[in-house]
Amino acid sequence: MAQTAENYIPASLAKTFRSQAFGAWGAAVAIVAIWVGAIVIAPLAGDIGSGAATPIYGFFSYICHQLPERSMHLGSHQMAVCSRCFGVYFGLLFGLIVYPLWRRIDDIEPLPRFWLFLSLVPIGIDWSLTVFGIWENTHLSRFLTGLILGVACATYIVPAVVEIRRNFALRRRAEAH
Repeated sequence: MAQTAENYIPASLAKTFRSQAFGAWGAAVAIVAIWVGAIVIAPLAGDIGSGAATPIYGFFSYICHQLPERSMHLGSHQMAVCSRCFGVYFGLLFGLIVYPLWRRIDDIEPLPRFWLFLSLVPIGIDWSLTVFGIWENTHLSRFLTGLILGVACATYIVPAVVEIRRNFALRRRAEAH
């Protein structure tokens, strides 16, 4: 399909955009991998008696209730976040990693928000069924519903991070000229 003149991007600039996009994506993957790694390291550090576990649990206590009965365990210690939060973070990591396999990394046009809101439905159902006493959710149901949301969030975070990186580069380029 023919593009209009205002949508034209020179090949050299398109190559630069693509390179920047992979850099931004790689940085996002690294940050989320460290985040998920910290969640998993906390119980392992607790099992070996390392003092590193306490500050990790303390940090994650600000963003998760960490209820033992709602958290998965590694060894004899619970993970640093509950099953649902771990599902969200693991889903985010998984979604970031597989993103370039199904969508161009330099495409900054986000998907319709409908899909993000739709990814909240499973969590809402899982939570509601428990709150109303119809069904007691499990570690697996909490993890899987969080995973769905995390993967969906990745499909919106990548274009945003890539666009932010692109805008900083374009601003520097404009200031240099």
